[in-house]
Amino acid sequence: MVRQAFFLYLCPMLKEFKAFIGSENLIKNEERTLLAISGGIDSVVMCELFQQAGFTFGIAHCNFNLRGNESDTDELFVKDLANKYQVPFYCKQFLTKKLAKEKKISIQMAARELRYQWFEDIRLKENYHSIATGHQLDDQLETFFINLLRSTGIAGFHGILPRQGNLIRPLLFSYREDIVAFARENNLSFREDSSNLETKYLRNKIRHEIIPVFRELNQTFSQMLTGTIKRMRETEVIFRNVLDETRKKIIRQDMNGVRIHISELKKLTPIDIFAYELLSPFGFNETAISDILKLPVESSGSAFYSSTHRLIKDRKELIINPLSDKLESRVNVPEIIIHENRKELRKPIHLAFIKQTKDQNFSIDPSHEMAYFDVKKIVFPLILRRWEKGDSFYPLGMNRKKKLSDFFIDQKFSIPEKEDVWLLCSGSQILWIIGYRIDHRYRVTPRTKEVMQVKWIEEK
Repeated sequence: MVRQAFFLYLCPMLKEFKAFIGSENLIKNEERTLLAISGGIDSVVMCELFQQAGFTFGIAHCNFNLRGNESDTDELFVKDLANKYQVPFYCKQFLTKKLAKEKKISIQMAARELRYQWFEDIRLKENYHSIATGHQLDDQLETFFINLLRSTGIAGFHGILPRQGNLIRPLLFSYREDIVAFARENNLSFREDSSNLETKYLRNKIRHEIIPVFRELNQTFSQMLTGTIKRMRETEVIFRNVLDETRKKIIRQDMNGVRIHISELKKLTPIDIFAYELLSPFGFNETAISDILKLPVESSGSAFYSSTHRLIKDRKELIINPLSDKLESRVNVPEIIIHENRKELRKPIHLAFIKQTKDQNFSIDPSHEMAYFDVKKIVFPLILRRWEKGDSFYPLGMNRKKKLSDFFIDQKFSIPEKEDVWLLCSGSQILWIIGYRIDHRYRVTPRTKEVMQVKWIEEK
């Protein structure tokens, strides 16, 4: 026990490392951790700390084939490191430039996508609990500045988190100077990535040109900004709790999408930040959200598109739907011909057709999915289609024509509900606004002898 205390006294960074892992609840008991090791000083120090702390780990290395012989030498170095610690070693070579070109993304984004997907595959296959990366506090400062240069909400200023799902960052208690000192004290060898010196990359430019200026102005700048980031993270927790309560009050979801009550949204203060946090998860940027908030209260029908969703301003609500084949099918569907002898239609909606004699046992089911028509008045084939501007019909119980657009207003249909409407037609005339109202002219009367029963079978 005395020997262990003496060892920790000689190795304060190991003590801080274990304390940080404990306080952030990053590793429990005998959990196995997969270390993402590039061969650089941060990851090598992380490896040594895991070894000294007695944790069970394996090493994973990505060769992105971006720096020729340097990349191959890095791979060999990390393999030797795994042999030194006698732990499992996993390595994979990637055609990073090819993927970046195919997906039309930056090489950095391609490398990130490749490595994290591969790390997760190993984690699941080899039964590791977490994936650890060598991010430290200087990386967090750089990330803060990167997000500062972008349009971001409060989440952009909380820095790199110690844990995100299965990903942990056990070095987020130390600065680069601590890492360098530990490597020197423990005679650790590591690889230098020559690209880290190139200021054409934003992170490197911030690291080598911007942060040093702040440190000249204030020698404790790094510690002060780290403290600010911590307070921002804690403030975000409070804000997220308020935001969750707000979502419960003003957002509801049904079969037609996510609905945000406009009058309740307008009551929020400050509305810009609330609107950003409520709408940005659907892919809408600050400019689009600003335009949405500027829409006149009485307007209806304006549509906004993000890369993943469509937002429509209805009379009292903002209605949001994911962009999908179903959304496209609302407006881009050809007419479906239904011949007289057809018993069932399954696509695009499910309908069942039954002809029956109107006798003393006949009765009408009043539920919204059932419709009954006088066969003698119907002209076949029937047509299933979407509604169009100018459509009109004679609503059951009325002897005068009504435009569908007016019917929708009377029924308080939202725009997505209008888009979901199907019409069953006899020639150019509407038999049934499916699920809502039949045409008065085709109703069953005391003189009717044969009935066409149509059942709409809704998708569950």
